[in-house]
Amino acid sequence: MLALQDQPLLTRHQHQGVTPQTLTRILEDQTNLAVWQRQLPVHIADFAQLVLSLNEPLAESLCLELPDEDAEPDLAGLAAGLRDLQGFEGFMSDLKWLISAFACLLGARRIGVRLRVLDKAMCPRFHVDHVPVRLITTYAGIGSQWLEEGAMDRLQLGQANAEPQDPASIRQLNSGDVALLKGEKWHGNEGFGLIHRSPQPAPGERRLLLTLDWLG
Repeated sequence: MLALQDQPLLTRHQHQGVTPQTLTRILEDQTNLAVWQRQLPVHIADFAQLVLSLNEPLAESLCLELPDEDAEPDLAGLAAGLRDLQGFEGFMSDLKWLISAFACLLGARRIGVRLRVLDKAMCPRFHVDHVPVRLITTYAGIGSQWLEEGAMDRLQLGQANAEPQDPASIRQLNSGDVALLKGEKWHGNEGFGLIHRSPQPAPGERRLLLTLDWLG
């Protein structure tokens, strides 16, 4: 009986809430998704829509080195082509806040930052990430999709005919939500990375997406 009690539960849970404190639940062993269901400030939402209205490509990335948790992220040069748009400073302040919160929560000192405009699904098949943890937030456009544990056979990830066909079993983030997704490289989460995929925007629609990766 004791041996059975000592074995970890072979499942994972997902948590959503309306305050940023919800994100701390990603640190729990049995959690592989924590979502802060936030309402974007109007000036940031307006900026994001303005970026999409330009109908121009955007695909930028950088690797941030943060010597300590009090260091302000240096985003000089990121999205420089958007600098003249109304709301740019507020948008960059939001990026810096998210990066700082991500670093503080995880103790991260190296963070990969990617900011992109997408007009198609980048990863259209359900999959898991081979990273410890990833932050995803969609500033404008359709949000990422994910599955609860047991909704799909993990051995068949990447196979179209094995993906859920019932729309009710596919969960979706809202624009503005901030999500932390555990991947396969989080210690103790092997075999339980959150199953998710990029959504397919409707014809003519696009997304403004930020992702942060814990690199070290």
